[in-house]
Amino acid sequence: MSQRYHIFFLLLWLHVVLPDQASGVSLLEKVHTYKLDNGFTILVLPRNTMPVVSFALCYSAGAVDESFGETGAAHLLEHMLFKGTPSIGTKDFDAEKPLIRQIHDVGIMLDKLEREGATDNNSRVVSLRRKLSALQEQHNRLLNANELDAVYARHGAEGFNASTGFDITTYTVSLPANRVELWARIESERFAQPVFRQYFIERNIVLEELRQNYESRPERLLLSHILSTAFFAHPYGRPIIGWPSDIKYLSPDACERFFKTHYTPNRAVAAIVGDVNPDSVYAIVRRYFGKHPAAHATDIRAITIEPGQKGERRVIVEADAEPLLIVAYHKPTLPHPDDTVFDVIDALLTAGRSSRLYKRLVTELRIASQVETMNGFPGARYPNLFLIKIAPHRSISYTKVEQALYHELNRLWNEAIPPHELETAKKQIRSDLMRRMQSNDELADLLSYYQTIAGDWRYIDKNLERIENVTTINIQAVAKRYFTASNRTVGMLKNKNDHD
Repeated sequence: MSQRYHIFFLLLWLHVVLPDQASGVSLLEKVHTYKLDNGFTILVLPRNTMPVVSFALCYSAGAVDESFGETGAAHLLEHMLFKGTPSIGTKDFDAEKPLIRQIHDVGIMLDKLEREGATDNNSRVVSLRRKLSALQEQHNRLLNANELDAVYARHGAEGFNASTGFDITTYTVSLPANRVELWARIESERFAQPVFRQYFIERNIVLEELRQNYESRPERLLLSHILSTAFFAHPYGRPIIGWPSDIKYLSPDACERFFKTHYTPNRAVAAIVGDVNPDSVYAIVRRYFGKHPAAHATDIRAITIEPGQKGERRVIVEADAEPLLIVAYHKPTLPHPDDTVFDVIDALLTAGRSSRLYKRLVTELRIASQVETMNGFPGARYPNLFLIKIAPHRSISYTKVEQALYHELNRLWNEAIPPHELETAKKQIRSDLMRRMQSNDELADLLSYYQTIAGDWRYIDKNLERIENVTTINIQAVAKRYFTASNRTVGMLKNKNDHD
């Protein structure tokens, strides 16, 4: 499984005519929406260009939903949900069950001792590790490893994957059009009766992933410091993968609690796009997912609201890496109209070589090799950040780069945007969208995302109209309101041998 982040959903609009829409009818008008009695939502979009169907099963369950001390639960749970069910992934589930219970108990005891400070040479620790290893070896003989992947592969699946973000977790696959029932049977069982096989082994894999893909990658390290600096209270300030000390002792019970609380039918959206008949798909999905019990009233914890920022914040990360400057500004999320304006600002600043920041910093001043902006970082369920990333040339000071950046941001509210430039930005948005929306899997991902985050996939269409109506006055007002020194967090990646 790979980590695909749902943190840069910059394209919020889809009222376009794609090649298979010869009638000129908006693609979105063909989406069929169904809701089961247990709250499970189904979106079906027929596209009969080829006999393939793509599935995106999205749960409103991400890193923001984790409890204090249990960060990483959403991501580790995603890993565990690929381990199979009572009927998939095992040679003898009845023989497995007691072994899984014993492994659980021994692992928990070992964690307890280590958290209390027991050393590696402690006799009890040594004994428990040996016992755990023996039980795991015995358990492995009962497994059909990777059977879930193998079943899908035998039936022509592509893109069988998942991604955990701050806001959601999404499970995806594409199959031949005559395999809709196969998907419904497998996925309904997987998300009703998951079996947490090889839990402690997988936990160690996640710890290694943390070391290799986060702690040893300077840009990701800087981004994590930016988040923890910009967000004092809100869980957006924590890494998706979790804090190392939490992951190290994260119990299977914690993952199971997270699963039972957040993987409920009313928090799930299945988007199905391809060569299908909507009513037939609905009947199949209802047969399998409709039997899942509705969620009981649960006490889902409140999310702490981030207090308003009262002054500039700065963070420096030292690493053996090329220079990188990141500047982040707090902003509202959808459906606030200012979020839409930031989509246009994003295009104005960095969409193409004629964009403002690229033209000024890279082409004219030659103080940077790369610029990038991101609206809605790191998620969109809650107020978030507008992020600006700049890769300065080694010989250029951060001070000079910052001055050039702030000058361009000030221009947004000091000067009117020429009409042709504003229209070019909007055209760039539409062009990018056309490139992205050619595939079924992109459409399924998009529909499930907005149904989950905005509460209605139709927000995509509504936001297009809002983007078209963004004016230079809107841009000036938003830039003046948010691009202030007191609202920004600045992060710098510095090589220890370099001097500013």
